Amino acid sequence: MNNEELYLFDLQGYLVIEGVLSAAEVAELNRLVDDQQLPPPAESIESQRFGGFLLWGDPFRTLLDHPRILPYLEVLLGDGFRLDHYYGIHMATNTDGLRLHGGGTPYEAEEYYVFRERMFNGLSVVTWALTDAPPGQGGFACIPGSHKSNYPCPEDILYFEHDPGCVTQVPMRAGDVVIFTEALTHGTHPWTAAHQRRSLLYKYAPKHLAWGRYDRHRNDAVYDLLTERQRRLMEPPYIPERQPIVGTEGPDGVYD
Repeated sequence: MNNEELYLFDLQGYLVIEGVLSAAEVAELNRLVDDQQLPPPAESIESQRFGGFLLWGDPFRTLLDHPRILPYLEVLLGDGFRLDHYYGIHMATNTDGLRLHGGGTPYEAEEYYVFRERMFNGLSVVTWALTDAPPGQGGFACIPGSHKSNYPCPEDILYFEHDPGCVTQVPMRAGDVVIFTEALTHGTHPWTAAHQRRSLLYKYAPKHLAWGRYDRHRNDAVYDLLTERQRRLMEPPYIPERQPIVGTEGPDGVYD
């Protein structure tokens, strides 16, 4: 990450990286989604989400460790980060979004942002836009800087009942990526564009941390299709090569 990107992420809690995917790559991902003939999205959040797409083709698996994105994750999460869980979002015209959630207060042990000479993030999200999200037409929304807030966000703001001007909808074009910390207060504005919204969310965590159940999003069928590096991203949470803090290692492998 260059100095501008470091500054903007620390300032805002998110960063947009433009044009990561080509038009041809976006078209192939959308074609593979179309092939699944997913039930149409409705008002419920559950109907707007879909999963399992790591089994749908190499283009989805390639996003796991995309060379443009890995360097950002290494800075944000440290070496040895892991995929915690993933899902897609599709929204039809005039469907409601998801209320705002997250934020620096109250502190969440799994969704945090801390700065001590460098930034430390808990669960963090890489969102791949497969369709345009034009200004003012819905999609990913957040309160920039709220990952460092010291007061809880009032409920009328969280539920979009009142906006004193702090909520921002983040425009994106198909092929763009937004990376954000889950400590950021974020959600989804109602979708008003004429076309369907489509995004793929890959959620990563530091190597020692899990937000979701480890076995929930993993199966042998996926594992067999992955490269060695991608398999390392699917490992359970642990601290590799952990050194003893007190005493020495006993014969049973437990530190005294």
